[in-house]
Amino acid sequence: MDLLPNSAPLATKLRNTLIQYHSIGDSEWRVAKKTKDATVWRKPSEEFSGYLYKAQGVVEDVTDRIVDHIRPGPYRLDWDSLMTTMDIMETFEENCCVMRYTTAGQLWNIIAPREFVDFSYTTSYEDGLLTCGISLDYGEVRPNFVRGFNHPCGWFCVPLKDYPSHSLLTGYIQTELRGMLPQSAVDTAMSGTLANFYSDLKKALKT
Repeated sequence: MDLLPNSAPLATKLRNTLIQYHSIGDSEWRVAKKTKDATVWRKPSEEFSGYLYKAQGVVEDVTDRIVDHIRPGPYRLDWDSLMTTMDIMETFEENCCVMRYTTAGQLWNIIAPREFVDFSYTTSYEDGLLTCGISLDYGEVRPNFVRGFNHPCGWFCVPLKDYPSHSLLTGYIQTELRGMLPQSAVDTAMSGTLANFYSDLKKALKT
């Protein structure tokens, strides 16, 4: 088990990595799933043997409110259908924390419940916000869970220029679920989860 890292250099590295993902050209992405709320693309990850996923869609709300629903805090657990528990383990500053959360089983429990411990960081980006995270090898694994690992991931949320009450939400996710799983099951679950994330988020913002 590792000690907690120094938050400032980790936050800077994480932000720079996400901005690098955000600059990847369209030709490198392949569409994985399309719904009325979002499009999901993927490309081979440079961090592990799976995929880096990109999701994007327009959300009818202001940037601050959207990011408040995504980042660690009181809203996320209420609307995210995949997340079953969330605890803030450590807080460094207002915009930096370590959280532990668990996710439900997926695909008729072919993918068993997972636990993650993530460093989370929220910062400004252009006219909007970036909330990003990376997993840490920290804390004991709870019984009956498999410890997953999130390689650098995050959500960019910026207001649309002509419609500032609407925001463009773009996510980059590369989750290593670990355990003995067929890659096809992981790919199906990830694409579906990201598409559902947008529809669940939109419903939550309307309430």
